[in-house]
Amino acid sequence: MGMSPTSRRARVRALTGLSALTLAAAGFAAAPAAQADQPGSEFAGQSHPYRHGVVPTKEASKTASAQRTSNLHFGGGVDGIGVTTGAPKVYVIFWGSQWGTAGTDANGYTTLTGDPSGEAVRAQQLYKGLGTNNETWSGVMTQYCEGVAKGATSCGSTAAHVGYPTGGALAGVWVDTSAAAPGQATGNQIANEAIKAAGHFGNTTAASNRNAQYVVLSPTGTHPDGFNTSTGNFCAWHDWNGDTTLTGGAATSPYGDVAFSNDPYVTDMGTSCGQNYVNSGNAGLLDGVTMVFGHEYSETVTDQNPAGGWTDSTGYENADKCAWKGVGGVGGSQNVTFATGSFAMQGTWSNDVSGCQISHAIVP
Repeated sequence: MGMSPTSRRARVRALTGLSALTLAAAGFAAAPAAQADQPGSEFAGQSHPYRHGVVPTKEASKTASAQRTSNLHFGGGVDGIGVTTGAPKVYVIFWGSQWGTAGTDANGYTTLTGDPSGEAVRAQQLYKGLGTNNETWSGVMTQYCEGVAKGATSCGSTAAHVGYPTGGALAGVWVDTSAAAPGQATGNQIANEAIKAAGHFGNTTAASNRNAQYVVLSPTGTHPDGFNTSTGNFCAWHDWNGDTTLTGGAATSPYGDVAFSNDPYVTDMGTSCGQNYVNSGNAGLLDGVTMVFGHEYSETVTDQNPAGGWTDSTGYENADKCAWKGVGGVGGSQNVTFATGSFAMQGTWSNDVSGCQISHAIVP
């Protein structure tokens, strides 16, 4: 992730298909292999401290076993916010007229004529599927909490834990074609689009945004924050509107703090952002989409206003520490089955076992 060791980020990675494995765990399928990720060393020489939970491209990532040897600790909260304590709500924004004309498929998902890879429907299926089918991928995140001492590495039974997205996390979809999305949006512009979306969805109070995250999806061919350029070797990142290090400065919100992610058109970077990482052929075309989007979702709920939530001593978030870990097993990338389909997902860090897990009992 191209920042100093003090920056915090997370990453998922990207690679091409490897050999398939058979997983003996219910609800999961197999996949190929991968590696790891770290915040602060990935893009040496660059300084983008706002790119929290950044998912580096395969070429930019560096394998470092040290990142998987230490547990996460609580950051004490930023603006009184550490983690998403209620049921997580995901609002998806398709930003820009480049997305084309909207329609609806037989399952009620929004379709777009300017979406050659079909990322729009896949993203909606993913977020709608979270918290269904008794899935325990989300359970890994529920072990984390807020309301404990800064620096704590565990949570008591009375602490407010990360919420489970019972029945699905997808809370709204908006196709904002009021203008073209910028060719190279700044961090500030992305944050402002998220704030605009909060108003669109009627989330006009701090309370209504407390457990919400806004996924700003840019259209194919655009380069938000330098995505898919020689200096933007990443696949996605997340932050909150009040981060003063955002390019263009912090974005003013009249609706309280707004958590958002910069999710570019991932398939524009092919295998560099995960295509065929788990599944081969056409079945793996959107592997990177669900791995990258899942990466940012998991880091937002555990570190909603970075870095007031959970990071390790080097600044890595929960998904960073398990990115590119490999395929299959207890914590590697693999297919996870929700009520809405099977999705390539990566494992995330679990302090309970001091390692990566793809499944964990849900903490009430």
